[in-house]
Amino acid sequence: MNINLKKKIDLIILAGGKGSRIKNYTKKIPKPLIKFNNKPIIQYILNYFVKFNFNKIFILAGYKGDQIYQKYNNKIINLINIKVIVEKKPLDTLGSVLNIKKFIHNDFILVNGDTIIDFNLKNLIKIRSNKKISIVLNKNINYKKNKKLNSITIDKNNNVIFTKKNNFMSGGVYFISKSLINQKVKRTSIENDLIPKLIQNKEIKGIINHKKFFIDIGTYQNLKKAKTSIPKFFKKPAIFFDRDGVINHDFGYVHRYKDFKFKKNILKVLKFLSKKNIYIFIVTNQAGIGKGYYSIKKFFKLQRKIKKLLHDKNIYIHDIKFSPYHPNAKIRKYRKNSKFRKPGNLMIEKVFLEWNLIRNKSFMIGDKLSDKLAAKKSKLYFEYPKKNIFNQIKAILKKKNIQ
Repeated sequence: MNINLKKKIDLIILAGGKGSRIKNYTKKIPKPLIKFNNKPIIQYILNYFVKFNFNKIFILAGYKGDQIYQKYNNKIINLINIKVIVEKKPLDTLGSVLNIKKFIHNDFILVNGDTIIDFNLKNLIKIRSNKKISIVLNKNINYKKNKKLNSITIDKNNNVIFTKKNNFMSGGVYFISKSLINQKVKRTSIENDLIPKLIQNKEIKGIINHKKFFIDIGTYQNLKKAKTSIPKFFKKPAIFFDRDGVINHDFGYVHRYKDFKFKKNILKVLKFLSKKNIYIFIVTNQAGIGKGYYSIKKFFKLQRKIKKLLHDKNIYIHDIKFSPYHPNAKIRKYRKNSKFRKPGNLMIEKVFLEWNLIRNKSFMIGDKLSDKLAAKKSKLYFEYPKKNIFNQIKAILKKKNIQ
């Protein structure tokens, strides 16, 4: 059985541990809210995953979980709804997943809320085949003291097996079939109990991760390393695109998929940029919402269709910000002069607040004076789109010395 990459997949983040090994940092906050360059590690984890076409994100909180709940429950990042569930008593990792059984309708990626690993998500999904679980294996160099699955490898059929060589360990990333949690399994540890049993029976597929970035903040030593390595890994240049008139033809308040027509060469541009070490953001005025021409729900419906189409082409938009405000809006709550509406620059600055960006290497492409003024306020280099936008983008990257 081959995995259909077009099926809906959820993301589950385990964020319930007490962080007892780094208790000086977790007396007042849960481990996933420990900050690096003014952003909690769970924000970095979300930023890593939201470019993918996940259906929903579940954060399973425990210790001091109300803080995570207040910050992220019902938040929407890059069109993905986030739900935080706080367990009333410690349930261990498998118990936490079983606790939200009624919410899980899709296969899911499971990750830890204190670990960041760079890996190929699509390969992990493809490799699972007819098994219940596939996992990412990472080199076991700096983590030899980790007792969880620290001596594993894969055989010629990509089955995960135990080994005495201690070359690879679990990277803490799992692609799990929803059918597994429909079975009668105990409320216990996924890594210490469930996974080892499945490995013994050759019921788990694995993929070796050859990318270098992997950090777990569970110890003081790793935490010290993470203070520099996490912000450094995530710090990149960004390109900001206006939507209507740049990404697609502007027919006036475009809100239906049948009316959304990509401009010439823009898919080529986006695919080219997705292969680069650069973030892609869309910042768009959507006064049509405030004027009552279409709802936020319809806006999201269109954007999610576009995101899926792009995702299937290996094109990744990292986030989209929109402003429904207008001074003459029909809907009262949107009737105001807002700095979130371009030429205001709060959409852009919100991106800078949530992501690690290199401002002097970032730039914006927009087709209106309001785009140019917003970019200027945020000290971004700006250009109007040219006829050959692909050559234009390549020239800007060269000018900005972005490889």
